[in-house]
Amino acid sequence: MALAQLTDSALPTGAFAHSLGFEGYIERELVLDEGSFAVWLGAFIGQQLTYSDGLAVRFLYEGVDVLELDALLSACLLPRQVREASVKMGTRLLEIGAEVFPSAELELYRDLVTTGRAAGHQPLAFAVVARSLGVPLQEALAAHLFATVTSLTQNAVRAIPLGQNAGQRLLRKAADDVAAAVERIPHLTPDDFGAVSPGLEISQMRHERQRARMFMS
Repeated sequence: MALAQLTDSALPTGAFAHSLGFEGYIERELVLDEGSFAVWLGAFIGQQLTYSDGLAVRFLYEGVDVLELDALLSACLLPRQVREASVKMGTRLLEIGAEVFPSAELELYRDLVTTGRAAGHQPLAFAVVARSLGVPLQEALAAHLFATVTSLTQNAVRAIPLGQNAGQRLLRKAADDVAAAVERIPHLTPDDFGAVSPGLEISQMRHERQRARMFMS
């Protein structure tokens, strides 16, 4: 039940305000309907969610120091808006976690953030809370990735726009991509961390200079 609450789309982390780059593709008319968004979402799952978020969650579960992982994420998330989005949502999740899912591990990471020694990235905040709750790694990976996909799909339904049924079809298809990512992540190495397509990162960087936009990233 705690994991369901932690990954609920109604959890007030501010995810509704971020496109994590797909709005730039809408502006360039590369994403304009259900099919084209499905292509973008599949690429995003297979790239950024796998090689940044997913690996960060796995490494924290395996005992890598949270301060080291926090610094690596700050370095690997090259687009400023995406890096700031991760920190904004992560900081909010740390605040929520401190109230409803308190633990010594969470308090340690939160202290590092409040004292300026760490940024407070969302996947690490999630992983700290999930591990303290005793959630197994595979379940934590699937939950985090699918929660991110759900937020992005809900935002795409508003922005493109798409119908609600289209959103549900997209989520069903994305579930297979998430499952594939969860299977792949345990076999990756530290050298794979942050290996994201330059095209995706360039599009995310262009977003902050876009003429008009709905989202913060």
